[in-house]
Amino acid sequence: MGKRYFCDYCDRSFQDNLHNRKKHLNGVQHLRAKRVWYDLFRDAAAILQEEQTKKPCRKFLQTGQCDFGSNCRFSHMTEQDLEKLSAQVQGEQRSKELRQEGADVLPGTIEDWLEKRAKRLSAAQSNSALPEKPAPFQYPPGWPPVQDLPPSLQAPPPGGWPVPPNLQWG
Repeated sequence: MGKRYFCDYCDRSFQDNLHNRKKHLNGVQHLRAKRVWYDLFRDAAAILQEEQTKKPCRKFLQTGQCDFGSNCRFSHMTEQDLEKLSAQVQGEQRSKELRQEGADVLPGTIEDWLEKRAKRLSAAQSNSALPEKPAPFQYPPGWPPVQDLPPSLQAPPPGGWPVPPNLQWG
């Protein structure tokens, strides 16, 4: 059957060759699905600005559904949704201003976690100024005694391995 290409955006697979892949990646369905995916991660301020410039969708307001879905050129947000979104944007702006002024970061943000982590690491490094000596190697419990190990796994004796007479230098 050959190799198959799976598109995560479209949630479908097809035979993988140059023609099919180009056709799919340049297709309208793929481009729409990709845009919808990236729209999930857009900034709230950008979404608010875009939604405020759009007119409300009459079909969506009347029935609660729109045939165009996310591709509709009209807004599907109600006044309450826009108010919530603007409150979220204002909250994000306030927290950003507080961070720039050097005030404490609001709990639950990534910056807060990173600051706490950096403080913990610096405290741990200052407490352990002296380097720790590594523990001597010990075989795990249940291993055979060193005498029972084959010579290739035994450690050399303190003076080194004895050199056989036929290999000694003249």
